[in-house]
Amino acid sequence: MASRLERHEATYRSLKAELDEIGFISPGSLVVRETSCGKPGCRCQGDPPQRHGPYFQWSRTREGRTESRRLGEREAELYREWIDNRRHLERILAEMERVSESAGEILLRRARSGGQ
Repeated sequence: MASRLERHEATYRSLKAELDEIGFISPGSLVVRETSCGKPGCRCQGDPPQRHGPYFQWSRTREGRTESRRLGEREAELYREWIDNRRHLERILAEMERVSESAGEILLRRARSGGQ
């Protein structure tokens, strides 16, 4: 059991080290939109239509309300990175929970058997 516990501890330390590499995070999602304006004779009404855009939009929900922000291309790149960082953080935390649960079972068995 000691070697399994040591492996769990090593995995956990590795996951903690990954946390140090994560930059800023952001919740929400980023969408890219192309639109039609509806003006007669506009290129977006042609055949085939040439829509306006791309337009970047970030959205999130806070306290039950949706917040949205229109972004420029560079801002959208930053949000894309921050959203990816958050997803990576969530994956690391889920793995830390899984490893902790496995290690916890080993430690609980040891405690029940008198610490051996």
